[in-house]
Amino acid sequence: MDMWHALPKVDLHVHLDGSLRPDTAMAIAAAEGIELPTAVEADLIPYMQVDDDCRSLPEYLSKFDFTTRFLQSGAALERVAYETMEQAAAHNCRYMEVRFAPQLHRRGGLHAEEAIHYVIEGLKRAERQFDIQGRAIAICMRNHDRKDNLEVIEAAAKYAGRGLAAVDLAGNEAAYPPELFRDVFALAHKRGLPVTIHAGEAAGAENVYEAVKHLGASRIGHGVRLRENPDILRLVLEQRIPLELCPVSNIQTKAVSDWDVYPIRDYFEQGLLITLNTDNPSVSGTDITREYRIAAEKFGFQGRELAAIVRNGAGAAFLENAGKQALMKRIDGELAALGL
Repeated sequence: MDMWHALPKVDLHVHLDGSLRPDTAMAIAAAEGIELPTAVEADLIPYMQVDDDCRSLPEYLSKFDFTTRFLQSGAALERVAYETMEQAAAHNCRYMEVRFAPQLHRRGGLHAEEAIHYVIEGLKRAERQFDIQGRAIAICMRNHDRKDNLEVIEAAAKYAGRGLAAVDLAGNEAAYPPELFRDVFALAHKRGLPVTIHAGEAAGAENVYEAVKHLGASRIGHGVRLRENPDILRLVLEQRIPLELCPVSNIQTKAVSDWDVYPIRDYFEQGLLITLNTDNPSVSGTDITREYRIAAEKFGFQGRELAAIVRNGAGAAFLENAGKQALMKRIDGELAALGL
C-alpha cells in the first residue's frame, strides 16, 4: 500500500451520475429494459468516460447524457449511491458528500423528494457496511427553470439533518451566471440549508464573488479561475471559504489548460483552504487516491502538506458541529499514526 492510499481522506465533491460503473450500467439495463449500444462491458467505457483528448467542458458533460439514463428508478439511485461510497471506502475515504440533481432523475416517475430519499438510503446502507460516512447534496441546475429549482430546495429542506447536507448549483456556468439564481438560494438560506456553488470553473472569478456575496456560498466548487482577480481571491482567503478542487477533471474539461498552470500549489502557499476531490470518478477515470498521488508527483506536495489538505476537507464538511468534531478527531488520530 502506498502512502497516498494509506492516507485517511475526505471527498466533498463527487457527482452521483459521474460515478456509475459499466458493470452496474449493464445490470440496471438488464433489470429495467434499457437498450445498450453494446453487449460487451468494456465497450461501454467510451460512452461513459472521457479520454485524454477531451477538448472542453461541454464535451465532458456529454457523457452524462448517457449515464443519467440508468439513474431513473429508486433501486438504481440507491445502488449507485451505495457503490459510490463502497468505492471511496476502498481508498480509505472516511467521509464523502455525494451530489446529484433530483430533477434529472424523474423520467421514470419519481418526484424530487423520492430521488433524494433513495440516494440517502444508498448512503446509509454503505455506512452500515463500510468504514465511511456519507451525506447527500441536492443540485439545482442552471438550465432548469425557477420553479424546478425552488422545488429542489423545498425537497432538500425536508431531508436536512436526515442525510442531506447542503444544496448546490451546477451546469453551464458560462451561459447561466450565478446572479440569475439569487432568489433560489435565498430560499435555501431561509430553509437553513448550507450552500456550495460551482463557480470559477468555466467562467471567471467574478462568479466566485457572486456565489459568496449574493448566493451565500460557504464553499466553492472548483474555483480554479479565482486567481484571475486578486481582490476576489483575497476575499475568499479572508472569509476562509474552502475550495473543492478536482484536479483530474479540471484538466479534462479545460477549466485549466495544462498541469503546468494548475493553481493548486499557488493556492496552498497563499493560505487558501483547498480540498482534493474526485468530481466524477467513472467519467474521469479517477479515484481519491489518484488525486492525492497527482498532487504529490506533479506539484511536490509532501506528506505533511497532504495531511493539511485532508484536514481542510474534514473541517469543510457540511456536518453538524458534533459530527464534524468527531470526524476531525478521527482524521487527526489516523494522520498522527502515520507520523503526519
